[in-house]
Amino acid sequence: MKLDYNLKLEQTQKLIMTPELKLAITLLQYSALELQDHIQEALLNNPALEVMETKEAEQNEETELLAETNIEKSVEDEFPWEEYFRDMDLDITRTAPGKPSDKSEYQSAIENCAGIEGTMVEDLLGQLRMLSLPRRQYSIAAYLVGNLDQNGYLQGELEDLTSALGVSRKELEAGLRIVQKLEPAGIGCRNLQECLMLQLKKLTSPPPLSIEIVKHYLPAAADGRYGYIASCLHCNEERVQDAVEFIRTLNPKPGSVFGEGEETRYIIPDVIVEKVDNKYVIMGNESSIPNLMISPFYQKMLKNSSDDEQVAAFVKNKIEKAFWLIRSIEQRRLTLHRVSQQIIDIQRAFLDEGIKKLKPLTLKDVALNIGVHESTVSRATANKYIQTPRGLFSLKFFFSSGLTGVGGIDYSSHSIKTYIKELIKAEDRTKPLSDQCLAELLKERDINISRRTVAKYREEISIPASYKRRNS
Repeated sequence: MKLDYNLKLEQTQKLIMTPELKLAITLLQYSALELQDHIQEALLNNPALEVMETKEAEQNEETELLAETNIEKSVEDEFPWEEYFRDMDLDITRTAPGKPSDKSEYQSAIENCAGIEGTMVEDLLGQLRMLSLPRRQYSIAAYLVGNLDQNGYLQGELEDLTSALGVSRKELEAGLRIVQKLEPAGIGCRNLQECLMLQLKKLTSPPPLSIEIVKHYLPAAADGRYGYIASCLHCNEERVQDAVEFIRTLNPKPGSVFGEGEETRYIIPDVIVEKVDNKYVIMGNESSIPNLMISPFYQKMLKNSSDDEQVAAFVKNKIEKAFWLIRSIEQRRLTLHRVSQQIIDIQRAFLDEGIKKLKPLTLKDVALNIGVHESTVSRATANKYIQTPRGLFSLKFFFSSGLTGVGGIDYSSHSIKTYIKELIKAEDRTKPLSDQCLAELLKERDINISRRTVAKYREEISIPASYKRRNS
């Protein structure tokens, strides 16, 4: 077999991922906040990119310039300060020095400001300082406070903490007992059982069986096995049920009262839907996205820099990047509008009548109707929210699997979950509905569904099984 080199000329078709195409794909899957951050970064890195000023802003600038000119012309005119202060209702012109004001109480500006709430660690350290502990004991307790998570639970094993502090196990346990006496009750616990026990011990008269149940039968109480607990404690189920109901009133996360870890998250809808004359109108939420333009200064520079090739190449590169960014943002807006319009057209019954009329929908259905690929629809709906008359929803919410009813009507999985919630809410708690009963009741509503599917949907909406929902 002979190997040699040959030159061939052939035509082939390849899909090349250009930087411009990659930018368009990336921007399409950005949410409004992510697009905002990307635009801000582009404005910092690309001098040829500018934010287009609105006509109102230009008018405000002209008004400010005119006002400044008028002020400069009237500097020498006497201003009626006493009348100004009288109109502003200030005490400067009404109260003589050394005399009390007519107002019963006056607060300075700093006292009118809202205070910052203390964190859990700051609050607990403040309580420790009030106990007047010895220095060594305070240091151990303060170290343990610093090892509490946002729920108030102690992180780490006692052996690791003793070696880290260089103290004995006895000293560390004494410091932990001090921390566990602080407020709120249950702070400094190592598990749920200890958390509940600390809260019960601080109560004057807890139910008689509550401490015994927390000590030995907490998993059985969580599963609703009241009969088993009653037989072990030699009492009736009503007493066990009352004790368990009281235990459920305790706080399993004592550190949550400080509100730490609950960071406020804001959702900016990318699309807004309004009903106008029995028709749903799609509007893009462009308030958070600035209008971009190519800098006129750099456009002139490109025309005048024909002699200097390096300058011309630099300016041309920046202008091209700015142009492709503006074009990609516009393409994102158009694609998002088309996808949202198609979703609203398909799910109009949901907007009119509620979640029970939500239809099953796939990415392929939308992609075929608007003539794009499924991946484009997936990127257009990723991390996007739509504001409708029914509320604020993720665009992915409208895509769900479903079943076909007896009458040929399609039911979304969200609709079936709503039916299951309603049936369980109306059930008799002494005889809760099993999954098989729920399946039969749904079949009476022309929803043909198996018991296993009912169990799957019930678990997805965090509803326990029938034996856990039973109340004697």
